Amino acid sequence: MNPKQTLKNMANTMKMAKKPDKDEYQQHLRLVIMGILGVGAIGFTIQFVFSVITFGR
Repeated sequence: MNPKQTLKNMANTMKMAKKPDKDEYQQHLRLVIMGILGVGAIGFTIQFVFSVITFGR
């Protein structure tokens, strides 16, 4: 890969990028938190079910 072309592509990417506004940032933060909570709830449910199954033996 050509280093000059790589640097040019990086510069073009930085020119096109924009900082998210407050509403967009809060929406992304809300989605990430809901995803983390969803994965945690699924993990907790699986752990709880298997602990009940093994405790019943």
